[in-house]
Amino acid sequence: MSAEKTMAMPDKPLVIVDRLSKTFGGGRSLFGAAVPALKAVDNVSFEIFPGETLGLVGESGSGKSTTGRVLLQLEEPTSGDIIFNGQNLTGLSKALLKPHRRNMQIIFQDPYSSLNPRMTVGEFVAEPLIVHGVAGNRSERNDRVAALFRKVGLDPSFMTRYPHEFSGGQRQRVCIARGIALDPAFIVADEPITALDVSIQAQIVNLFQDLQDELGLTYLFIAHDLSMIRYLCHRVAVMLRGRIVEIGPCEAIFENPQHPYTKALLSAIPVPDPKVERNRRPIAFDVEANPTPAEAVLTPVGDRHFVLR
Repeated sequence: MSAEKTMAMPDKPLVIVDRLSKTFGGGRSLFGAAVPALKAVDNVSFEIFPGETLGLVGESGSGKSTTGRVLLQLEEPTSGDIIFNGQNLTGLSKALLKPHRRNMQIIFQDPYSSLNPRMTVGEFVAEPLIVHGVAGNRSERNDRVAALFRKVGLDPSFMTRYPHEFSGGQRQRVCIARGIALDPAFIVADEPITALDVSIQAQIVNLFQDLQDELGLTYLFIAHDLSMIRYLCHRVAVMLRGRIVEIGPCEAIFENPQHPYTKALLSAIPVPDPKVERNRRPIAFDVEANPTPAEAVLTPVGDRHFVLR
């Protein structure tokens, strides 16, 4: 799969993010000192269509993970709307959110910190089934967990083991099994391959792709590795200082980037040829020297291709 990966877009998006913002801090500390506000997500808008993978890229601290967490209501947004499958989730109570949580799941970056060391991995995967009343008795739950283990490439005999008995890649497979346990429609994958070895990264990315083909999943895939984004995603959104500066089809972003920051990111991708790499000069981008005006908006520059101007 490559930048030419395309799909016929359905008419109706599954996820709509409209002018989403999230600010941390502000006010005063316990001792009365002023605490500066940090706008981690700044007026972000995008859509994700059923069966699509939208890649979200940017440097550390750009607001990618916060966007994913706020989208799933793990963090409360400061302003804006999040519409999932036609329902506005913003401001809903925990009780009203619970039915929607079955259809929205997250897979975190560090599989070891995601797992409870006091639970067997089988108990960990079965937990959402218990919380949501799915597969009520223990026998049914064990059968379902065993099927989930097989789906993610793990032997069901591993169900009685504890997290410390697994490798990093196996732990992430356990977390993926938990993520798909409730048959969700949408998954936020928050840098799920960053903590893994390169060879294992490819296996996990292929697993994500296989599960999407088999289960019809929709992904927001957050990552630093642009080669993996190009391999897996249909569209790409580039984030800088809490704002999306460019969004469009994967091919358009990689072959015809328009924003200076996107060009700088792509120029930093290493080339597996020592002669080319020796003479290659990455494009420099100074954030302070290239401030984005507060009034800038995403402007169309091509088919479903937008740049912040």
